[in-house]
Amino acid sequence: MHAVLCQPDLVWENKTATRERVRALLARHPVPPGSLIVLPEMFATGFSMRVEATTEPPGGETEVFLRELAATSRSCVLGGLVAEWLGAPRNQAVAVAPDGRILARYSKQHPFSPAGEADSFPAGTGTTIFEWAGFRIAPFICYDLRFPETFRQATAAGATLLTVIANWPSPRHHHWRTLLMARAIENQAAVIGVNRTGHDPSHTYAGGSLALDAQGRPLAEAGDREAVLGVDLDPADVAAWRTRFPALRDAGLLR
Repeated sequence: MHAVLCQPDLVWENKTATRERVRALLARHPVPPGSLIVLPEMFATGFSMRVEATTEPPGGETEVFLRELAATSRSCVLGGLVAEWLGAPRNQAVAVAPDGRILARYSKQHPFSPAGEADSFPAGTGTTIFEWAGFRIAPFICYDLRFPETFRQATAAGATLLTVIANWPSPRHHHWRTLLMARAIENQAAVIGVNRTGHDPSHTYAGGSLALDAQGRPLAEAGDREAVLGVDLDPADVAAWRTRFPALRDAGLLR
Protein backbone atom coordinates (compact mmCIF):
# COMPACT_ATOMS: atom_id res chain seq x y z
CA MET A 1 0.00 0.00 0.00
CA HIS A 2 1.21 3.47 -0.83
CA ALA A 3 0.57 5.97 1.96
CA VAL A 4 0.62 9.74 1.46
CA LEU A 5 1.27 11.87 4.54
CA CYS A 6 0.09 15.43 3.88
CA GLN A 7 1.55 18.01 6.30
CA PRO A 8 0.04 21.47 5.64
CA ASP A 9 0.24 24.82 7.38
CA LEU A 10 -3.42 25.26 8.35
CA VAL A 11 -5.20 28.58 7.91
CA TRP A 12 -6.82 29.41 11.25
CA GLU A 13 -10.61 28.84 11.15
CA ASN A 14 -10.64 29.27 7.36
CA LYS A 15 -11.92 26.08 5.76
CA THR A 16 -11.89 27.35 2.18
CA ALA A 17 -8.29 28.61 2.30
CA THR A 18 -7.03 25.46 4.00
CA ARG A 19 -8.74 23.16 1.51
CA GLU A 20 -7.04 25.03 -1.31
CA ARG A 21 -3.70 24.69 0.46
CA VAL A 22 -4.19 20.93 0.79
CA ARG A 23 -5.18 20.64 -2.86
CA ALA A 24 -2.08 22.55 -3.94
CA LEU A 25 0.21 20.38 -1.83
CA LEU A 26 -1.25 17.13 -3.15
CA ALA A 27 -1.19 18.40 -6.75
CA ARG A 28 2.61 18.36 -6.54
CA HIS A 29 2.69 14.73 -5.40
CA PRO A 30 1.26 12.10 -7.78
CA VAL A 31 -0.98 9.74 -5.81
CA PRO A 32 -1.21 6.19 -7.18
CA PRO A 33 -4.75 4.79 -7.19
CA GLY A 34 -5.45 2.68 -4.14
CA SER A 35 -3.31 4.81 -1.82
CA LEU A 36 -4.12 5.98 1.70
CA ILE A 37 -3.98 9.79 2.02
CA VAL A 38 -3.73 11.06 5.60
CA LEU A 39 -4.46 14.65 6.69
CA PRO A 40 -4.00 16.18 10.19
CA GLU A 41 -6.43 16.58 13.06
CA MET A 42 -9.09 19.26 12.43
CA PHE A 43 -7.24 20.00 9.20
CA ALA A 44 -9.79 22.47 7.83
CA THR A 45 -9.77 24.85 10.81
CA GLY A 46 -6.84 24.20 13.10
CA PHE A 47 -7.26 23.22 16.76
CA SER A 48 -9.94 25.78 17.59
CA MET A 49 -12.28 25.32 20.54
CA ARG A 50 -14.90 27.61 18.96
CA VAL A 51 -17.62 25.15 18.06
CA GLU A 52 -19.36 27.73 15.86
CA ALA A 53 -16.23 27.91 13.67
CA THR A 54 -15.54 24.19 13.48
CA THR A 55 -18.67 22.06 13.83
CA GLU A 56 -20.51 20.62 10.85
CA PRO A 57 -23.29 18.08 10.48
CA PRO A 58 -22.28 14.63 9.23
CA GLY A 59 -21.89 14.99 5.49
CA GLY A 60 -20.92 18.67 5.83
CA GLU A 61 -18.51 20.64 3.68
CA THR A 62 -15.33 19.05 5.04
CA GLU A 63 -16.67 15.54 4.47
CA VAL A 64 -17.67 16.62 0.96
CA PHE A 65 -14.06 17.70 0.39
CA LEU A 66 -12.77 14.33 1.65
CA ARG A 67 -15.16 12.54 -0.70
CA GLU A 68 -14.07 14.66 -3.66
CA LEU A 69 -10.41 14.05 -2.88
CA ALA A 70 -11.00 10.30 -2.52
CA ALA A 71 -12.89 10.16 -5.82
CA THR A 72 -10.37 12.17 -7.84
CA SER A 73 -7.36 10.30 -6.41
CA ARG A 74 -9.14 6.93 -6.44
CA SER A 75 -7.75 6.42 -2.96
CA CYS A 76 -8.87 6.26 0.65
CA VAL A 77 -8.65 9.60 2.46
CA LEU A 78 -8.41 9.91 6.25
CA GLY A 79 -8.71 13.36 7.78
CA GLY A 80 -9.74 15.18 10.93
CA LEU A 81 -12.86 17.31 11.38
CA VAL A 82 -15.51 18.25 13.93
CA ALA A 83 -18.96 16.76 13.36
CA GLU A 84 -22.16 16.82 15.36
CA TRP A 85 -22.41 13.23 16.53
CA LEU A 86 -24.54 11.55 19.21
CA GLY A 87 -25.84 14.89 20.39
CA ALA A 88 -22.54 16.78 20.66
CA PRO A 89 -19.73 18.11 18.48
CA ARG A 90 -16.92 15.54 18.32
CA ASN A 91 -13.30 15.78 17.24
CA GLN A 92 -13.24 12.99 14.68
CA ALA A 93 -11.09 11.12 12.20
CA VAL A 94 -13.12 10.16 9.14
CA ALA A 95 -11.99 7.72 6.45
CA VAL A 96 -13.65 7.89 3.03
CA ALA A 97 -13.44 5.37 0.17
CA PRO A 98 -13.14 6.39 -3.50
CA ASP A 99 -16.85 5.62 -4.01
CA GLY A 100 -17.80 8.01 -1.20
CA ARG A 101 -18.53 5.44 1.48
CA ILE A 102 -17.54 6.29 5.03
CA LEU A 103 -15.18 3.48 6.05
CA ALA A 104 -14.64 4.74 9.60
CA ARG A 105 -15.72 7.52 11.90
CA TYR A 106 -13.64 7.69 15.05
CA SER A 107 -14.25 10.18 17.87
CA LYS A 108 -11.18 11.20 19.90
CA GLN A 109 -11.22 9.29 23.18
CA HIS A 110 -8.90 11.60 25.10
CA PRO A 111 -9.72 15.31 24.72
CA PHE A 112 -6.73 17.51 25.53
CA SER A 113 -7.46 18.67 29.09
CA PRO A 114 -4.80 21.46 29.19
CA ALA A 115 -6.78 23.23 26.44
CA GLY A 116 -10.19 22.43 27.95
CA GLU A 117 -11.05 20.43 24.85
CA ALA A 118 -13.70 18.32 26.57
CA ASP A 119 -15.71 21.49 27.25
CA SER A 120 -16.11 21.90 23.49
CA PHE A 121 -15.76 18.35 22.18
CA PRO A 122 -16.75 15.53 24.55
CA ALA A 123 -14.78 12.28 24.46
CA GLY A 124 -15.70 9.43 22.21
CA THR A 125 -15.74 5.81 23.34
CA GLY A 126 -14.07 2.79 21.81
CA THR A 127 -11.63 2.14 19.01
CA THR A 128 -12.55 1.81 15.34
CA ILE A 129 -10.93 -0.42 12.73
CA PHE A 130 -11.39 -0.33 8.96
CA GLU A 131 -9.78 -2.32 6.17
CA TRP A 132 -7.84 -0.88 3.28
CA ALA A 133 -5.25 -2.38 0.92
CA GLY A 134 -4.63 -5.40 3.11
CA PHE A 135 -4.27 -3.47 6.36
CA ARG A 136 -6.59 -3.31 9.34
CA ILE A 137 -6.32 0.36 10.26
CA ALA A 138 -7.11 1.93 13.63
CA PRO A 139 -7.26 5.76 13.60
CA PHE A 140 -6.36 7.86 16.64
CA ILE A 141 -6.13 11.59 17.30
CA CYS A 142 -3.31 13.61 18.90
CA TYR A 143 -3.54 13.34 22.73
CA ASP A 144 -4.67 9.69 22.34
CA LEU A 145 -1.00 8.97 21.60
CA ARG A 146 -0.13 9.33 25.30
CA PHE A 147 -2.44 6.46 26.31
CA PRO A 148 -0.84 3.14 25.31
CA GLU A 149 -3.73 1.05 26.64
CA THR A 150 -5.98 2.58 23.99
CA PHE A 151 -3.66 1.40 21.23
CA ARG A 152 -3.37 -2.02 22.85
CA GLN A 153 -7.14 -2.43 22.57
CA ALA A 154 -6.92 -1.79 18.84
CA THR A 155 -4.10 -4.31 18.47
CA ALA A 156 -6.09 -6.90 20.40
CA ALA A 157 -8.96 -6.28 17.97
CA GLY A 158 -6.68 -7.02 15.01
CA ALA A 159 -5.20 -3.68 13.95
CA THR A 160 -2.01 -3.87 11.88
CA LEU A 161 -1.65 -0.16 11.04
CA LEU A 162 -2.13 2.61 13.63
CA THR A 163 -2.65 6.17 12.40
CA VAL A 164 -2.35 9.29 14.54
CA ILE A 165 -3.51 12.65 13.18
CA ALA A 166 -2.52 15.66 15.22
CA ASN A 167 -2.02 19.33 15.98
CA TRP A 168 1.05 18.58 18.15
CA PRO A 169 2.91 21.74 19.23
CA SER A 170 6.64 22.34 18.90
CA PRO A 171 7.63 22.39 22.62
CA ARG A 172 6.70 18.69 22.93
CA HIS A 173 7.92 17.53 19.53
CA HIS A 174 10.37 15.08 21.13
CA HIS A 175 7.42 13.37 22.83
CA TRP A 176 5.59 13.08 19.49
CA ARG A 177 8.41 11.23 17.77
CA THR A 178 9.28 9.04 20.75
CA LEU A 179 5.71 7.99 21.47
CA LEU A 180 5.00 7.13 17.83
CA MET A 181 8.03 4.86 17.86
CA ALA A 182 6.91 3.29 21.13
CA ARG A 183 3.41 2.57 19.82
CA ALA A 184 4.92 0.82 16.77
CA ILE A 185 7.39 -1.25 18.79
CA GLU A 186 5.04 -2.37 21.56
CA ASN A 187 2.16 -3.21 19.18
CA GLN A 188 4.34 -4.64 16.40
CA ALA A 189 2.29 -2.54 14.00
CA ALA A 190 3.05 -0.08 11.26
CA VAL A 191 2.41 3.49 12.40
CA ILE A 192 1.63 6.71 10.53
CA GLY A 193 1.66 10.01 12.38
CA VAL A 194 0.57 13.17 10.53
CA ASN A 195 1.02 16.55 12.16
CA ARG A 196 0.55 20.11 10.95
CA THR A 197 3.17 22.82 10.64
CA GLY A 198 3.08 26.62 10.99
CA HIS A 199 1.36 28.41 13.86
CA ASP A 200 -2.02 29.41 15.27
CA PRO A 201 -2.89 32.10 17.84
CA SER A 202 -1.55 29.96 20.69
CA HIS A 203 1.12 27.59 19.39
CA THR A 204 3.75 26.81 16.78
CA TYR A 205 3.96 23.36 15.20
CA ALA A 206 7.09 21.51 14.13
CA GLY A 207 5.49 19.05 11.71
CA GLY A 208 7.57 15.90 11.90
CA SER A 209 5.02 13.65 10.22
CA LEU A 210 6.40 10.13 10.38
CA ALA A 211 5.86 6.63 8.99
CA LEU A 212 7.28 3.66 10.89
CA ASP A 213 7.50 -0.05 10.27
CA ALA A 214 6.39 -2.64 12.84
CA GLN A 215 9.82 -2.55 14.49
CA GLY A 216 9.59 1.20 15.01
CA ARG A 217 12.08 2.06 12.29
CA PRO A 218 11.44 5.34 10.43
CA LEU A 219 10.52 4.85 6.78
CA ALA A 220 9.77 8.51 5.96
CA GLU A 221 9.92 11.66 8.05
CA ALA A 222 9.02 15.28 7.35
CA GLY A 223 10.74 18.39 8.65
CA ASP A 224 9.09 21.51 10.04
CA ARG A 225 7.74 22.92 6.77
CA GLU A 226 4.81 22.00 4.56
CA ALA A 227 5.44 18.61 2.99
CA VAL A 228 3.91 15.58 1.35
CA LEU A 229 5.58 12.24 2.02
CA GLY A 230 5.00 9.04 0.11
CA VAL A 231 5.87 5.65 1.59
CA ASP A 232 5.12 2.04 0.68
CA LEU A 233 3.87 -0.29 3.42
CA ASP A 234 3.26 -4.03 3.18
CA PRO A 235 0.94 -5.88 5.59
CA ALA A 236 3.03 -9.01 5.00
CA ASP A 237 5.96 -7.28 6.70
CA VAL A 238 3.85 -6.75 9.83
CA ALA A 239 2.72 -10.38 9.84
CA ALA A 240 6.26 -11.66 9.31
CA TRP A 241 7.67 -9.64 12.21
CA ARG A 242 4.88 -10.74 14.54
CA THR A 243 5.64 -14.36 13.65
CA ARG A 244 9.41 -14.02 13.91
CA PHE A 245 9.31 -12.13 17.22
CA PRO A 246 6.18 -13.37 19.05
CA ALA A 247 5.78 -10.70 21.73
CA LEU A 248 2.07 -10.19 20.99
CA ARG A 249 1.46 -13.94 21.14
CA ASP A 250 3.30 -14.12 24.45
CA ALA A 251 1.08 -11.29 25.72
CA GLY A 252 -1.98 -13.36 24.82
CA LEU A 253 -3.07 -10.97 22.06
CA LEU A 254 -2.42 -13.24 19.09
CA ARG A 255 -2.72 -16.95 18.59
